[in-house]
Amino acid sequence: MLGTWLLLWGGLALGSRGETAFLRRADDSTGRCTYSFTVASPVEAGCPDGGGVPELRAELAALAARLSRLESRERGMGGSGPRGGEAGGVRDPQHAAPAARLEASYGELLRAKSRLEEEKGRLEREKEELGRRLESSAQEIARLRATRCPPGGEGPGRDTLRAPAKAPRWDPQPLAYQELQSERTEVPASQLLEETALARPGSEDSGCGELVWVGEPVVFGRADSIAGKYGVWMKDPEPVAPFTRETTWRVDAVGTEVRQLFQYEAAEQLARGYPAKVHILPRPLESTGAVIYRGGLFFQPRRSRAVARYDLRGEAVTAEREIPGAGYHGQYPYSWGGYTDIDLAVDETGLWVIYSTEKARGAIVLSKLDPETLEIRRTWETNIRKRGVANSFVICGTLYTVSSYSAPNATINFAYDTATSTSRALSIPFENRFRYLSMVDYNPAERQLFAWDSFNMVTYPVRLSQA
Repeated sequence: MLGTWLLLWGGLALGSRGETAFLRRADDSTGRCTYSFTVASPVEAGCPDGGGVPELRAELAALAARLSRLESRERGMGGSGPRGGEAGGVRDPQHAAPAARLEASYGELLRAKSRLEEEKGRLEREKEELGRRLESSAQEIARLRATRCPPGGEGPGRDTLRAPAKAPRWDPQPLAYQELQSERTEVPASQLLEETALARPGSEDSGCGELVWVGEPVVFGRADSIAGKYGVWMKDPEPVAPFTRETTWRVDAVGTEVRQLFQYEAAEQLARGYPAKVHILPRPLESTGAVIYRGGLFFQPRRSRAVARYDLRGEAVTAEREIPGAGYHGQYPYSWGGYTDIDLAVDETGLWVIYSTEKARGAIVLSKLDPETLEIRRTWETNIRKRGVANSFVICGTLYTVSSYSAPNATINFAYDTATSTSRALSIPFENRFRYLSMVDYNPAERQLFAWDSFNMVTYPVRLSQA
């Protein structure tokens, strides 16, 4: 409208000069709207030199230029005002940079969302796989429990103790083999089966004898985190209510602040991985030497030569005592390391502690402890180098050692009898199925070895000769 007004103004100016002017408005060849003036010369019949009126031509040229600029601005702003070309044409550089940053951030958020969705899918798949593994393990445990021969049981299962399939595992020297054969043939099968049923400690027949056989490991559970690379699991052979012989306990021993004691109602619950309760110990424990006995957890507090008793019902430490001269925190460990300087054990006769001292020059020292006060009742010094064996346990007052923690076909290689204060070499096969044995303890109530082998919690059936 402004351009039309200007053209009319120009026509009026020409009319004031007495000249007739014609205004024509039409689209050109490109579709652009143009305005044209036609003015007849009052004095000239022709335009030989193309000159005409100089003032008029200059004024028309200026009007045409202004009209062109105005139309350009109108098209740029969509007809909304004279500054439309500036507002809708070129973007302000000051606003362009923040907009670019916002677009980049939005793109990064979309990519992060995509990554999180992928991770969620992966975790869900892992969860499903773990569920399948747990279900498979529970079924395997149920199958193994259904086929295992209970101690002292009757029926066809009792013949499996002497099954010919076990014979190839024996490969000692000829003289030792003859001696073992002689001992085995002197024991009637019925009497041997009666010995496998544990009598209560202190009774006339406790079923004690010498260790002559260790069976293959049976897996009860597996730790899922790196904290369970090595640890300790156990049952109380003489439980105190409300706990039972089926109550199972576990400690994952990797770390510097090991305080969690997991409680399970039974081994099956341990296999499923869901504890009934988690006890938080008031002091962190050291390594894998802990045991459960008569309602208490006996353990070595971290970086000390002491032994402590944690009452499971009262959830407090009720006794603590130093072991005189005992090495600790890596001075006299087993061959696999792990700060296993002080190792506790339980057998038919009570509570023991296995360690070494500077006076013993690294040889194993064995002491009997009072389970209430932790006072040392008696001590034996052996000639077995503690660093030279992988682990040890006590059965019927005799200390037994394991030759290797990583060799698949290890042996029970030494025995020390506290009744005679003598030691002897052995060669009883012992299988390290998972090649990293960090804990072995004997449970006199079940007549089995409990062990921790590279994340796996296993048991070994054992057989004793007649005392």
